[in-house]
Amino acid sequence: MRSVMVQIPNTSPSAAPAPHSVPTSADVARLAGVSRATVSYVLNNTSAVRISEPTRRRVREAARELGYVPHAAARSLRAGHSRMVLMPAPTIPVGPLYSRFLSDLQSALGHLDYTVVQYGTVGLQGDEAARAWAELRPVAVLVPGAGLGPQGVAVLKRSGARAVVTLGPERVDGAHALLMDHEAVGHCAGMHLYARGRRRIGVIVPEEPGLESFSRPRLAGVHQALHGTGATVTALPLAYTEQAAAELAARWPELGLDAVFAYNDEYAMLLMRALQDQGVRIPEDIAVVGADDLMLGRLLRPRLSTVHIELPSGRELAELVDRALRDPGGEPEVRRVLGASLVQRASS
Repeated sequence: MRSVMVQIPNTSPSAAPAPHSVPTSADVARLAGVSRATVSYVLNNTSAVRISEPTRRRVREAARELGYVPHAAARSLRAGHSRMVLMPAPTIPVGPLYSRFLSDLQSALGHLDYTVVQYGTVGLQGDEAARAWAELRPVAVLVPGAGLGPQGVAVLKRSGARAVVTLGPERVDGAHALLMDHEAVGHCAGMHLYARGRRRIGVIVPEEPGLESFSRPRLAGVHQALHGTGATVTALPLAYTEQAAAELAARWPELGLDAVFAYNDEYAMLLMRALQDQGVRIPEDIAVVGADDLMLGRLLRPRLSTVHIELPSGRELAELVDRALRDPGGEPEVRRVLGASLVQRASS
């Protein structure tokens, strides 16, 4: 039997390459020629201590050169709380309007030196989800939509959250609330269609799960606008697919409608294309109104009438969060924040 000898080189521990050391605030201080306290003040954006702009610039440049990043956990221990604001990822389809609002909010909180973390809790809802959020020990939680209850708010506060803010149609005990009045959206659309002489009005109600907290109030708003007028309101369930829209358009003649409020611009565009494929003329046969005032609606032919929705600025909400964190024992703020106005174009 043939054998082969292989020589393995003798490598002592000292010959092994040294592990890459993690830069510390002391390294930044040495390179910038300042104290470690100054490094901490500059990198944590502390405004209570006056530090000249040249010194701040020197510290930031040294940190950038060394690749130094402050340790969030250590900073939280020193401060007694984290700077993390948790935003549970929406479990419902959100359109461009809401996505822009969330992006604006994240940016505004970042400028106030908070770290915004979006967190998904697949399969968990309401108070169960609150327990999962609490495990991360955020200083504040911004909860979009409905589902969180008073017990969930209490769980979050016991875990150290100084502020819980809900964005939805109803307030929750113990939490700050930004109340979004979606009835006003439906009311605005219903009033416009009635003023245009339409009396048999359909309202698209999305079948996608999770949108009920938005669609139900919009439908109620149309009912409220037309109450006592003799006009009729017909709820039209619709999934957000081309096939579902085509099936609804195919039976349109039997519905006997002369107008439709299509929940939002995306559903309006979906339905308009299906109706036009069936030879239904817009607005001669059917007037169509959407909501959100998306740019795509202005590019359609005919151009889409819509309800313009005014959301609060991200800066306003970020300042509310900041105030709540500075005064965690204060009374929860409750604000109505959703404005609605009709933008009339060719589709109605």
